[in-house]
Amino acid sequence: MVEPTTCYFELEQMTLLELLGLSRPAETEAHSSEADALRRIVSALDEIEPEKARYIACFAYLLGRVANADLDISEDETREMERIVESRGGLPEAQAVLVVQIAKSQNKAFGSTQSFTVTQEFNQLATRPQKLAMLDCLFAVSSSDQSISTVEDNEIRNIARELRLDHSDFIASRSTYRQYIETLKRPAPSA
Repeated sequence: MVEPTTCYFELEQMTLLELLGLSRPAETEAHSSEADALRRIVSALDEIEPEKARYIACFAYLLGRVANADLDISEDETREMERIVESRGGLPEAQAVLVVQIAKSQNKAFGSTQSFTVTQEFNQLATRPQKLAMLDCLFAVSSSDQSISTVEDNEIRNIARELRLDHSDFIASRSTYRQYIETLKRPAPSA
């Protein structure tokens, strides 16, 4: 059995595109070790059919995209991501933690480089109700620390556009989390 810390280190070296099966075949030793890491993940998630695994990977990546919008993924955001991936993805807790860790490391390492590609993949895989649920989950992650920063709010708006959702969809979901939006909070009265 592979030690969790060893496995986690190897997982950090793999790109999300490889996890999604969107990269070119391995040609070097470095790519071979990445392929080995991918095999470990696939075996850890072996009971999930490939299309569902791709959906969950994209879903988790988008959650991480919003969490990392301010260049800091907090413990609260991480726990909320894990909770959402576990409940919405139907994964056991250990698998949800693994998926979230991969998504977090990919967002930290590659950020905007992969964001559009992964969002487009999710756009193709998801139905309209799933996209609307994704929007709600993005706000849930960003509000997990009781505050939605302007940069997080803007990132969610960008994702909504990339998912081809209407502005009214964005506003409807955002209104549920109104009390956490920094720009809408009332300043404390002056003494």
